[in-house]
Amino acid sequence: MIENSLWQAVPEFYRHLNQGLKEATGRSLPLDCSPIRFASWMGGDRDGNPNVTAAVTQEVLLLSRWMAADLYLRDIDHLLNELSMWQCNQALRAHVGEETQEPYRTLLRQLRRRLQETQEWIEDQLEHLNQKEQCDHQGFHSSPPDRLLFETVALREPLKLCYHSLIECGMERIAKGSLLDTLRRASCFGLNLLKLDIRQDSSRHEAVMIELCHALDLGDYEQWNEAARQQFLLTELRSCRPLIPHGWKPSAEVQEVIDTCRVVAQQSEEALGSYVISMAHHASDVLTVHLLLKECGCPFPMKVVPLFETLDDLDRSSEVISSLLRIEWYQDQIQGEQEIMIGYSDSAKDAGQLAAAWGQYRAQEELVKVCKRHGVHLTLFHGRGGTVGRGGGPARSAILAQPPGSVSGSLRVTEQGEMIRFKFGLPDIAQRSMEIYVSAVLEATLQPPPAVKGQWRQEMNLLAERALNSYRHQVRDTLDFVPYFRAITPEQELAKLPLGSRPAKRRADGGVESLRAIPWIFAWTQIRLMLPAWLGSDKALAEALDNGELPLIREMMDSWPFFSTYMDMLEMVLTKTDANVARYYEKKLVPANLMPIGETLRARLNELKQTVIQIRDRKELQEHMPLIAEAVRVRNPYIDPLHVLQAELLQRDRSNAGNAQVEQALMVTMAGIAAGLRNTG
Repeated sequence: MIENSLWQAVPEFYRHLNQGLKEATGRSLPLDCSPIRFASWMGGDRDGNPNVTAAVTQEVLLLSRWMAADLYLRDIDHLLNELSMWQCNQALRAHVGEETQEPYRTLLRQLRRRLQETQEWIEDQLEHLNQKEQCDHQGFHSSPPDRLLFETVALREPLKLCYHSLIECGMERIAKGSLLDTLRRASCFGLNLLKLDIRQDSSRHEAVMIELCHALDLGDYEQWNEAARQQFLLTELRSCRPLIPHGWKPSAEVQEVIDTCRVVAQQSEEALGSYVISMAHHASDVLTVHLLLKECGCPFPMKVVPLFETLDDLDRSSEVISSLLRIEWYQDQIQGEQEIMIGYSDSAKDAGQLAAAWGQYRAQEELVKVCKRHGVHLTLFHGRGGTVGRGGGPARSAILAQPPGSVSGSLRVTEQGEMIRFKFGLPDIAQRSMEIYVSAVLEATLQPPPAVKGQWRQEMNLLAERALNSYRHQVRDTLDFVPYFRAITPEQELAKLPLGSRPAKRRADGGVESLRAIPWIFAWTQIRLMLPAWLGSDKALAEALDNGELPLIREMMDSWPFFSTYMDMLEMVLTKTDANVARYYEKKLVPANLMPIGETLRARLNELKQTVIQIRDRKELQEHMPLIAEAVRVRNPYIDPLHVLQAELLQRDRSNAGNAQVEQALMVTMAGIAAGLRNTG
C-alpha cells in the first residue's frame, strides 16, 4: 500500500496543502512537518492471537525498516541522476570539500552508502532471527555500526543541505521537485515506514504481576484492591532497583509478555507508536505496563494508551484518567500529552449501536473536561472499523459529529479491512482521503459543533436506555438466540478461516460474550441482516414516536451533527439490509425450531424501516441521498448470487467438514460480499 500508493500520494498532497497554506496565511509548511502520520499494528497486535510473538514483532520492525531503506534508495538513485550541477552554497561545500566537482552527487552517494549498509545490517539481523540465533534478550548478534541510519534526522540533514543550497543558488524549481518530495516522505514515514503500535489485553499484564508477586513472596496481587495495586506499582516505578529477578522462570504466557516489552526496549523511540491496553478497566492497568517497560529497560517514555471498550468501561473512563492525572509521577511521565483509545466494536456488541454511540459521546465529553482541568492535551484514538456497527461511515461526518473540544488539533483513527484499499489503494484516492481528514480536523478544531442542549441530552438518555434494554433482551435473554446466530451466519467458519488479524474468539468456549466484536458484526453483515447496527434502535425510535417525541427527534436531526450523522448511518445500513436474503440463509441452514427468532428479527427490521421513513417524512429510504440508493441498487445484482452460493457452501461445509475446496470457495464469497457491500471492515 505504501510503496504502490502513499509513497506517491503523500508528497503530492503536501504540495497542495502547502499551496493552500501559503494562500491563506502567507507561510509555508516546514520541511520537517508532517501533519499526517501512519502507524500499524500488524505484527504488534497480540490481543488474543498466540501467533503474534515477540519474535514476530521484531521481524516486522526489521522488515519495515528494510523496506523504508529500499524506497529511499530508489529516491536517491533518481536524485543522483537529476542533481548533476556544480554550483552550491558554502554549507554544502564545507561538507563535501572544495575540490568536489559534483557536490550534490558526492553527498547523496554518501547517504546512499549508509542506506545500503543499513539494509545489509537488517538482512543480517533477519537471518539470525529466522535461525533463532539471538544471543540473549538484550540484543541481537552484533551492535549496529555507527554508520548505519537509525534516526530520521540523519536521513533528513543531507537532503536539507542539498535543498537549501539549491534555493540559495537560484535553483528553486529543482529544489522543490523530486528532492522536496523525498524530504516530505522522510518527515512522514521516517526510517521505519510505519510506527508500530503494540496491543495486548490487560489480563495478560495482570498475569505477569500475579506470578511475579507470588515468586517474590510479596503477596497475592490478584486479591489486592485498586488502591493497593496502585501503591505497589508506584513504589516500584519510583524505585531504582530492578523488580524482575535474574534467572526467573515464569510461565510461557508471562514470558511472552516480558519478551515483547524487551523487544520494545530495543527499538528507537520513533519506530514505535503506542502501547494499547485492550479491555482497560483501571488506572493500575496503565501503571502496570509502564512498570513492565521500565523493568525491561525501555529508555524512553512510550505512550501507554488505555482502550475503553465496553459500555461500563466507557462510563468509568473519566474516573480512570482522573485517577492517573492526580499522580505526580504519571504527570511527569506523559509530559502533558494523553492519548486514549475509544472502542467502537466491543461497545456496540455489548450494548447495541445506539446506546454505544451515545456512551462513546458522553465518555469523550468527560475525558475532555478531565484533561482540560489537569492542563493535559488529549488525543482521542478512535478504534473505528468499516462497518456502521463498528463506528464506520464517511470520515468527515464522523469527525464533525464528535463532542466540542474532543478534536483539538489532533486525532487518531483506525482504517481496517478492505477500507484501507478503498481509501488509500490508489494515489489520487489516497490524496482525497488525506484532504478529507485534514480539512475535517481543522474544521472541528476551529469551528466545533454546538454544545448539546439539555433537552437533546435528556432525549438521548431515553433513547439509549430503551435501545440498550431492547438489544440486551434480544441478544442475551432470548432463548436459543446464540444457537440461531451460529446456525444462520458463517460465524463458525470465520473462526477457522484466515480472514482476520486475530482469532474469532477470545476463548474457545462461551457464547456471544466470548466472540470478538469484528466477527460478530461481520457475520451478520454477510447475511445482509446487519443486526448489530440497528437492533435496539427500532424499539427506541418507535417508542419515541408513540410518545409524541417526533418534533424533538427532527430538531435533533436538523441541528445536532452527532444525531444527524447517527440517523444517516442508520438509514444507510437499512438500505443495505435484505430480509429476503436472510430468510434464504435461514431456510438452508436453520433448524425449524429456531426459525421463529428469524421471523421476529425480520419483522423488527421492516418496522424500523417504516419508522425511519416516517421520521424523515419521505416515501422511501435514502430519498434525500439518491446516489447512495442507486449505488446499492447497482451492486445488489452482483452480490445476491454470492449469497446463494455462500449459503450452499455453508450447508456443504457443515455436512462434510474439512473439504479444502469448499473452504476456499467460502473465503471467496466472504471477500466478494464484503467488497460489494462496502463499510464492512
